[in-house]
Amino acid sequence: MPSERTGYAPWSLTREAGVQSATVDGTIKVPQNIQPVLDTGFVDEKGDWKGVKSSDEQFLIDPEHLAIPNGAAVLSPQKANHEYIDMTGFNSLFIALKVSNGGNFAIQSVMGPDTYPFANLTPIDAASGIEVLYAGNNSFNIGLDDGAEPATADVWNIYYVIDRLANQKLLQIKITNNSGGESSIQFAALRVV
Repeated sequence: MPSERTGYAPWSLTREAGVQSATVDGTIKVPQNIQPVLDTGFVDEKGDWKGVKSSDEQFLIDPEHLAIPNGAAVLSPQKANHEYIDMTGFNSLFIALKVSNGGNFAIQSVMGPDTYPFANLTPIDAASGIEVLYAGNNSFNIGLDDGAEPATADVWNIYYVIDRLANQKLLQIKITNNSGGESSIQFAALRVV
């Protein structure tokens, strides 16, 4: 049940001390209740509305790369669907691989295609490793660089990349088939706030 209490207004302490010429009442009503608040966004410095991001609910599934030879690499997402992942406002990322030949696959985060700007910068060094400086390190490292991740054939192999690619605006994943034989590769991504 809402209630109120009376408190002294900071601008009128002199009135409370007995000075009768003060122009403001020395007490204010202070509500004593709990009220839920919903944060849906903010207005930026340009006056544009920016909504609060929420995690993707489902994976964005990329078309399959067919019959990739051993040692060859592909970039995902690819042009046939969506050409890059925009991590602006997102901290973490689930990625998934479905391969037709089980074995090792190299997974690396790279800059997206140079047909798009990184914010307002163009051209960018497309397909180059995304360099990140982590707290406690003295040099840049590639944000995601796993040279030999085992993947089981004909199922989705799901990997969770926590905080390493946060806010990356122009992200692609380079996948190299090191399985020892030809493999089709399908990629999926889900962004997490």
